[in-house]
Amino acid sequence: MPQVPDLPLDGLYGEKIMDHYRNPRNREQVPDPSLEAEEFNPFCGDRIILQLRLDGQGKVSLVSAVSEGCSIIQATASMMGEALRGKTLPELEDLSRRFHSMMRDNRSADEAAEPMGDLEALQVVRRYPVRIKCALLPWVALEEGIKRFRSPTS
Repeated sequence: MPQVPDLPLDGLYGEKIMDHYRNPRNREQVPDPSLEAEEFNPFCGDRIILQLRLDGQGKVSLVSAVSEGCSIIQATASMMGEALRGKTLPELEDLSRRFHSMMRDNRSADEAAEPMGDLEALQVVRRYPVRIKCALLPWVALEEGIKRFRSPTS
């Protein structure tokens, strides 16, 4: 198994993670969202409710990422919400794929073709494998929301 890079963070709760946990962004409900999803992990109690509104060009114009549970899910939801704004659905899917790769394949954000902003701070969570699911739950909500958006039920 590849070694996790030595990151300049103070353990699991680095500065960026704690900032997003203490001061979460994108928590206001989105009126008339284009895409909505909710995910819940019954084993730990983590929950995420994600709402996105797409503009006329198919780009995310409004984001609501309300989470409850541990600091990791709350920080991830906040960081993810910041990263989604202005992107198209294919760009969201690409970002989600890259985030999953960073978290599961031990690929550092430095190896990624495009920078991932504050999300890169979450690499430190890989040192605590049981917490990786906390960081991935908001992305699962995003993927499920996109899937439902693309194939609405009649």
